[in-house]
Amino acid sequence: MAANYLKDFIQQLSNLGELKTIDCFVDPVLLISEFTDRECKQPGGGKALLFTNTGTDFPVVTNIYGSLKRICAALRCNNLNDKENEIRQFFEMLTAPKDTLAKKLSTLPKLGQIAGFFPKVVSGRGDCQQVVMQNPDLSKIPVLKTWPCDGGRFITLPMVNTKDPLTGVRNLGMYRVQILTNDSTAMHWHRHKTGARHYEVYKSLNKLMPVAIAIGGDPVYAYSATAPLPDGVDEYLLAGFLRHKRVNLVKCITQPEIEVPADVDFVIEGYIDPAEELVWEGPFGDHTGFYSLADYYPKVHVTAITHRKDAVYPATIVGIPPMEDAYIARATEQIFKFPIKAAFVPELEDMHMPDCGVQHNIVIAKIHQQYPGNAVKVKNALWGAGQMMFNKILIVTDTNVPLTSYNQLFKDCLQYFEPQRDVYIDRGGVSDVLDHSSRTFACGGKLMLDVTTKDTKSAQCPDSIDTESIIHQFSEIANIDTSLLSQGISVAIIYISCKQKNTVRTIAENVGATSGVKIILFVDEGLPHNDINAALWYSAGNIDPATDCYIIDNQCGGCLCADATAKTLSADGFTRQWPSAVVMDSKTVAEVDKMQNDIFGTIIPSPSQRFEDLCSNEAVKYWNADGSSAN
Repeated sequence: MAANYLKDFIQQLSNLGELKTIDCFVDPVLLISEFTDRECKQPGGGKALLFTNTGTDFPVVTNIYGSLKRICAALRCNNLNDKENEIRQFFEMLTAPKDTLAKKLSTLPKLGQIAGFFPKVVSGRGDCQQVVMQNPDLSKIPVLKTWPCDGGRFITLPMVNTKDPLTGVRNLGMYRVQILTNDSTAMHWHRHKTGARHYEVYKSLNKLMPVAIAIGGDPVYAYSATAPLPDGVDEYLLAGFLRHKRVNLVKCITQPEIEVPADVDFVIEGYIDPAEELVWEGPFGDHTGFYSLADYYPKVHVTAITHRKDAVYPATIVGIPPMEDAYIARATEQIFKFPIKAAFVPELEDMHMPDCGVQHNIVIAKIHQQYPGNAVKVKNALWGAGQMMFNKILIVTDTNVPLTSYNQLFKDCLQYFEPQRDVYIDRGGVSDVLDHSSRTFACGGKLMLDVTTKDTKSAQCPDSIDTESIIHQFSEIANIDTSLLSQGISVAIIYISCKQKNTVRTIAENVGATSGVKIILFVDEGLPHNDINAALWYSAGNIDPATDCYIIDNQCGGCLCADATAKTLSADGFTRQWPSAVVMDSKTVAEVDKMQNDIFGTIIPSPSQRFEDLCSNEAVKYWNADGSSAN
């Protein structure tokens, strides 16, 4: 059964055994988030959660995309390979030689079908306008506060509709929206995004900018809002293509320049005055696993709120991975693999974004290597391709090992890897606005590892190193994880308990020169020990390759050292704020423990509590529990 509305999709998930319903009151402030964080980290992503009693007229549903079964249901496929094949066939149809009239005519039916997927503006009101709030009041919508130090409540699955005032081309983007008052919000769009570019055009014209924030409806809409489409390509066309049915749009009531899907659950209409001062937005516990730093963003004046009579409010929770967004990333890497290959990287055979890399921090690209230096060519192509410009760490391989078989993959790849030869560090490039590790806002280094097959294998990985002697020599070391060495993977993780200026560099120069290990990650003691996924997440988020990664010479081809410790002004000369990891407060944890026991008779432990020690480090904790500054 294909869903026509969000409520239909929720019923579909129930029929598939992919939904849990919670009927007792659960507060949208923190409690729904804690329930969801526990559920989404269960094997396979757990279940979607429907909260029927939120203290408002509307239920809340979370984690609807958080499993392979649910993301496939949202995209109308049995598995993601189906959508990848659809995209491939479409591109091949457009690009294949058509040297006869018969071949040219054979494409017409398919092109006619595609033409039927273009969005259409229909007259009259849509179901999303069944109810119109005479006096718009955002407090009537169960918008969540997801983490203790968040600056307020945030709409986390908003579909933000804007238009270029010069061309009339629409854009659908997903930019988080913070509730400021009952009739105003802050719009968090990054400087690299199309919505921000539209804003700058309105500003140059000295015109008010109409905006419409759609929420809910067909779950394919929100996915399309996240998709890495080229500028100017209508996201509603992608939605129509994915669901094999055009999207019907209706004009907003108070902002008629903007159209929204007729079947969404909520529409928040408003405008931005580009002449008005920006407003303070954030902090926000983000998908990076850290609080994104507060900053100034445009203010939206709400002019109307409309909704369906039976509206359901959907939300997503982001934080320390893995979370729901990992499954959205699975769909994106599968669906857009062939367009990337066709447009930029013909050598590309596969691409994968591990959960610990939070989409943009780590990307693994498998290529058909054709000549020496092929990996470097791929690096240059990918880092210049759309949203791939935000990638921080790129690993290029030609292995036959599946990219998701991590231990076997890195054991196979690192046997040809020599850091002095195969590490490429770009000193300055575009970084994600949410990247807190770069010395300069939104501009930092990038790291590429060429682990493709070479003529000869590199030095053999040591089975172990003398950890006791190293810890005895350096009192700043709390622990050394060498578990990967015993598996033939030349990576060690060193946990630092205290740090002064040059602490990490001094240890790196000693251990890197003598141990024979190819990669050493330096992380903070507060990180859970002997947890490879946690160490990779923390390391990828905390390094600026331009300043935190370096090669130590040795007789084995060098050692790549990465300083992923929290940075401070005194020890590192780091002048920006350094954020805390996203962790739930103990009061909320205890409250949800009790509720889970009462409802289910069992308790799922709070997953974020494992990282509580990261928040006790004064180097990283600069927000109080109420969100006020601790500095």
